[in-house]
Amino acid sequence: MPDPLSPSSPLHLVVDGRIAAPVEVAGTRRTRARGLLGRTGVEGALLLPRTSSVHALGMRFPLDVALCTEDLEVVAVRELRPGGLVLPRRSVRTVLEAERGAFHRWGLGPGSRLAISGGADRGGGGADGGGGGARR
Repeated sequence: MPDPLSPSSPLHLVVDGRIAAPVEVAGTRRTRARGLLGRTGVEGALLLPRTSSVHALGMRFPLDVALCTEDLEVVAVRELRPGGLVLPRRSVRTVLEAERGAFHRWGLGPGSRLAISGGADRGGGGADGGGGGARR
């Protein structure tokens, strides 16, 4: 099975039918737990399937965090400072992270519908994967 963060399969985040940015999918428990830790920034976004909350302990930059249903509908958006925590919500099954300010540029907010496009072995809308650190 290919590495879900492999640069050979570029993926794009689609927000309300518009391609917004490159996206990485953290498809394994290990990549969800690692998330964006140790990075100084992120180009695009990181999608964390099977994740209902995240923390920014040890993070070096602030994040925009979208809490999404299994169908990738955004139910809430939070700003997360380094050292912060986003608590779990009952309907949340996937979390999307990006550098603070990105969601505003992309027009992403509560009620937005997300999809993933591109990649050799992925369809247009599924998610298979986690930011700072993810909690299940």
